[in-house]
Amino acid sequence: MATLSFVNDARVMSKGQVTIPKNVREALGIETGDRVTFIVDGNNVRVVNSAVYALMQFQQQMRGKASEAGFVSEDDVAKWITASRRKENQIKS
Repeated sequence: MATLSFVNDARVMSKGQVTIPKNVREALGIETGDRVTFIVDGNNVRVVNSAVYALMQFQQQMRGKASEAGFVSEDDVAKWITASRRKENQIKS
């Protein structure tokens, strides 16, 4: 995945509102109605797509849990999913 790098600015309006420039919205995959997350680190602020940020946080929290559960390959996960679906279908019957 290519990393974009550019600088853009926007004016802060009287109520603290800022319009996110189109090229920034496109780079972040932000569309009308989406949410953004502001990450403040000292004097720096990062604006990220909230859905992407939530997924990154979840992945970080889950790091290492698969191997603890005995999943060492994608095949292990696929077998678990198949078994879970079969069990779920038996319960519904």
